[in-house]
Amino acid sequence: MKKVAVYNQEGKTVGEIELPAQIFGVKINPELVQEAVVRQQANKRQVLAHTKGRSEVRGGGRKPWAQKGTGRARQGSIRSPLWIGGGITFGPTNERNFSKQMNRKAKKKALFMVLSDRAQDEKVVVVDSLKLPEIKTKVLVGIINKLPVKNSKTLVIVPETDKVITKSANNLPLVETCQADNLNIIQVMNAEYLLIAKDSITKMQKTYFKKEEGKK
Repeated sequence: MKKVAVYNQEGKTVGEIELPAQIFGVKINPELVQEAVVRQQANKRQVLAHTKGRSEVRGGGRKPWAQKGTGRARQGSIRSPLWIGGGITFGPTNERNFSKQMNRKAKKKALFMVLSDRAQDEKVVVVDSLKLPEIKTKVLVGIINKLPVKNSKTLVIVPETDKVITKSANNLPLVETCQADNLNIIQVMNAEYLLIAKDSITKMQKTYFKKEEGKK
């Protein structure tokens, strides 16, 4: 298991912690990571493009002319795709489904691979606790600037919902926040550093391995 330093909010080293190998020591498989990322992006995709077929276009209820006797080709509606202003043939519709399925264990493993990659590159910074007395962006910036994540794109992982930290980070373009039990593989990949509260590691173990513990 990989050992990393534990800092306090003043940026001073106060100890060490072993990162759990089952989360931060997983062998990386780029294909699996790509599959997980593509799945998440596809499931987030909004279906906006929509064209109307002949049954949706307004008008055209009456037959434009008699079937026989006019010398012209027979027509049933002026909203046929053959007419200007008619329906669109085989156009995109908002009924398309881009969502993709992925095995839950594979999805979890892909997340661990990305976390492991950050650990291998020594981009995981652990703090003993991360608490702010009030919503204050300036205070959060002061804490971050004392840690090795200064001036880097950082994902702050907190053990539970903390509106004070979340709202304090809202105006910081290089900082995002998330909960330890709701990690997002794309968020982790987009961050150069992971700033993790010490309790978040315990929360991650309980969240992602609770079923396995129950079986034992």
